[in-house]
Formats: sequence, C-alpha cells, structure tokens
Amino acid sequence: MSKIGKKTINIPAGTEIIIEGRKMTVKGSKGELQMAIPEDIEISVSDGKLKVVAAGKEPKNEIWGLIRALAANMIKGVSDGFEKNLEFQGIGYKAILKGNDLELSLGYSHPIVVKAPEGISFKVEKNMIAIIGRDKELVGNTAAEIRSKRPPEPYKGSGIRYKGEVIIKKAGKKAVTAS
Repeated sequence: MSKIGKKTINIPAGTEIIIEGRKMTVKGSKGELQMAIPEDIEISVSDGKLKVVAAGKEPKNEIWGLIRALAANMIKGVSDGFEKNLEFQGIGYKAILKGNDLELSLGYSHPIVVKAPEGISFKVEKNMIAIIGRDKELVGNTAAEIRSKRPPEPYKGSGIRYKGEVIIKKAGKKAVTAS
C-alpha cells in the first residue's frame, strides 16, 4: 500500500475537476491544467474530495503515489499557484523586466534574455527574481534555467542562487599558502 497514494485530496472551493476517459482536467481561478491517467489508476471525485485508487491486481505503489502527488500539485496550482525565488549577487548584476521577458546582466559582454513560457510570470525586486505560475514543474524548470545562466561560484559566492540556498565557500590561494 502506498502511504501517499491512499490519502485523499481536499478540493478547494472554486476548483472544478473533470474526468473524461483517461484524462483529468483541473480548472480554477489561476487557469487550467490537464493530465493523462495511467491504465492501472482510477480517480474519483465525491463530497469535495479526490481519491486515487490503484486498480490492478498488483498495484504499483510508485505510480499510485506519483499520480496522487501530481493531482495534488495540479489542484494547488490552479487555486493558489506556485512561486520560486532566486537571489543574485555580484558587482553589476541586475535583472530588468521587458514585457513578459526577463533581461539579465550577469557580467557577460551581452545581456541574457529569458523568454517567459506560457503560464509563467516574473517579478523583480532589487536582487530577487520571483518566478510565478500554476504548473509546479514548469516553475521549477524555469527557475533552474535562469540559475544555470550564472550558477554561484565557490570563491566569492557571486551568481544566481535559490533563496535560502547555502553556498559553501572554498578557501582561496592565500589561505592555502598560510597553512
């Protein structure tokens, strides 16, 4: 039995779930998301709760738990949304919003333009970039793509990092020769 798969999901007010064959659609105030349902899984909605059940003779717990987690993320995404925050640190580093695109100056000879995928919006404040959207996977992938443009380096700590990420700094040449 999957510990995650057997938990029910509360459906918030204003969220609608439509199950048509092997496809589940979730609609809410932030938009709409869709997911294909595998053959071994049955999904039912009753009394404001969504239940995921393994239908095969030998239930595959990892698929059961995965589908339940994905459904929970879809419901949270269309009702509340997801947000990832990035911090950038370095001399001359800055981020500017140009329409829906993000223009980054990260110490290269040219600015880097990151186009916002559909369903993603950016917010910039001082040295913080917020990536906001309804699809958790897309928000995370966009944040990882932006971070990869200038990952934090281990000597000074400059670069783009997730908010709260700890960068372990290495000792420089002076510290090594002094020992």
